[in-house]
Amino acid sequence: MGPTESVADALAHLDRVRREFHDARHTCWAYRLGRAGEVSRVHDDGEPSGSAGWPILQQIESHALTDVVVFVTRYFGGTKLGVGGLVRAYAAAAAAALDRVAKRTVIVTRRVIVTYPYECEGAVQAVLVRKGLKPVESSFAEAACLRFDVPIDLVASFVREITDRTSGRAGIDIAQ
Repeated sequence: MGPTESVADALAHLDRVRREFHDARHTCWAYRLGRAGEVSRVHDDGEPSGSAGWPILQQIESHALTDVVVFVTRYFGGTKLGVGGLVRAYAAAAAAALDRVAKRTVIVTRRVIVTYPYECEGAVQAVLVRKGLKPVESSFAEAACLRFDVPIDLVASFVREITDRTSGRAGIDIAQ
């Protein structure tokens, strides 16, 4: 299991796991990528269809994780579990791993540059205090110029408030 940023990264992890556990009967996996988990894939690696990859993916989803790949490696121990037993076993293994792993929160931001005349300073500062934003860079020449990393879900309201509070006198540039 590990963080992953792309399909290629997830498949590179898979290659490493398969080399490390080359004697395992099955290495089943699932990944979920993107801010909203819009890309996902599962693989049952020879287990009955839907008995391994989907339960792993369901655990990733129930833990509300994205940009992660989870592998469950199984060695046959002589007892046939049946499809229901496999589903429970793969789900339990994935859940146990996800419960134990350290997680990190990633806040996706956009770089926003606000340029405004000095007489708008009070209005701009009021918006910054309300939004809890601090500039990452600032310059003061003919006009004030502040650069921010704004959480993506706040960009629209931040731009709207700056525009409203400065009566449209602030120039705003949003980096893509």
